[in-house]
Amino acid sequence: MMIALDRIFKFYKTYGVTKVVLDHVSMTFEFGNSYGVLGINGAGKSTLMRLLAGTELPNDGKITRSVRVSWPLGFAGGLHPKMTGRENVVFVARIYGHDTIKTLNFVEDFAEIGSYIDVPVQSYSSGMLQRLAFGLSMAIDFDCYLIDEVTAVGDARFQARCQQEFNKRRQYSDIVMISHDMNTLKQYCNRGVVLADGKLHLFRDLEDAIALYRKLNR
Repeated sequence: MMIALDRIFKFYKTYGVTKVVLDHVSMTFEFGNSYGVLGINGAGKSTLMRLLAGTELPNDGKITRSVRVSWPLGFAGGLHPKMTGRENVVFVARIYGHDTIKTLNFVEDFAEIGSYIDVPVQSYSSGMLQRLAFGLSMAIDFDCYLIDEVTAVGDARFQARCQQEFNKRRQYSDIVMISHDMNTLKQYCNRGVVLADGKLHLFRDLEDAIALYRKLNR
């Protein structure tokens, strides 16, 4: 067992309307498998990813993680805007029990933002913020990486570096990935999960999940 959902209930209230994302769902993501998450726009895939990461809590139910799970890859929302890039990296390294100097050296080299590492991240461009967040994601060792759409960060050379670094992690880590690109899912995942009408449909064969998704998306 890698991540277990036990009767998870998650809803939002917007302008008096209740949107149920997960309706008392139970499911287990098993260690040694990588999962592609599919669903039509607005189904709640990103909410599911935040729940798996622990950056958002369910209204009811329990999520158990038996391995070290990442935040959504490249997610910059957890960085404190008034802290510098350096301070953010050191803070996260300490939380995860990593060597602060080693982590900082890796991120500085990888993100390639130069002296901006000592500037509050609220002044960063979106590209700089993504580079810092991706570098930090790669600097911490996780057993399971969460990926909410693969976004192109930086120029072609930097994207190639990201791909190379991520491929190293895949050798010993599992993945839970959201993507609308079926070829990307086939490249990274062997199992599929379809989120529809507050329910999760688990498929041991990714192709079966893709077939259901296409049927829902007609």
